[in-house]
Amino acid sequence: MDHAERWIAPGFGEPPRAVRRPVDVPRPPTAAEIEAMREAAQQDGHAAGYAAGLAGGEAEIQRRIAQLQGVLDGFTRPLARLDGEVTDALSDLAVRIAGALVGRAYAADPTLLADLVREALDAVGSGTREIELRLQPDDFNVLAPHLSGLAGVRVTPDLSLGRGELRLHSEAVRVDGTIAARLQSVLEHMQAEDAES
Repeated sequence: MDHAERWIAPGFGEPPRAVRRPVDVPRPPTAAEIEAMREAAQQDGHAAGYAAGLAGGEAEIQRRIAQLQGVLDGFTRPLARLDGEVTDALSDLAVRIAGALVGRAYAADPTLLADLVREALDAVGSGTREIELRLQPDDFNVLAPHLSGLAGVRVTPDLSLGRGELRLHSEAVRVDGTIAARLQSVLEHMQAEDAES
């Protein structure tokens, strides 16, 4: 026999020898690297704090703006109400002045009021059976004798009316000939003309 060799099954033999590799041990950072890390961390912290402070400041500014807006609204609401009251007072004053001037004109020349009555009666039309014409008592005293012959027209005094004012009522039509209504009609007509041009 020749020489015999011993056979070892794979995996059952002697353990393979461990290969020693050099272990990498981290080297400690240098003083300059530590200082650079500290500065980077400080800059990051500063940037984060700055952003947080800026956001907080902007929120505070928005809150203050809203507060000021509320205060300004508190001032403008009464001014708007006062503006409306002044407008109403001026309108009332204009109506009173116009009423006084018209009343004097009608007292001086009753034919002016008679013309106004004729216009109102024409507006109602002749097909109406009964018409009630209301006049201010002084105007009633002046015009009643002249209007007594009109068929289907009942003339009555009305203390709520001023000189030169009238109201005409029929079954289907009402004519408001007060100074305020006539001034409003003139204003609406003027506004419509302004809108067209």
